[in-house]
Amino acid sequence: MLNLIKDCVVKNTLKVERAKKNLTQADLAKLIMVSRQTIHAIESGKYVPSTVLALKIAHIFETTIEEVFELEESDWSK
Repeated sequence: MLNLIKDCVVKNTLKVERAKKNLTQADLAKLIMVSRQTIHAIESGKYVPSTVLALKIAHIFETTIEEVFELEESDWSK
């Protein structure tokens, strides 16, 4: 099961959502209490956030998790 999760690619609109709110990576990181590097890693697809972190991000952008994060189509067939 862990390998399935590890191999999944999660697309996100984090950079777009930040731009809408005029937030830098550092600004968002401070709001959700993580490092700027964590935000960068999420945006670049190198890190998939926990459910709690995804919920915090969605809350900041006043939207749903599904509006910010989405599995690649190919991951549904794994």
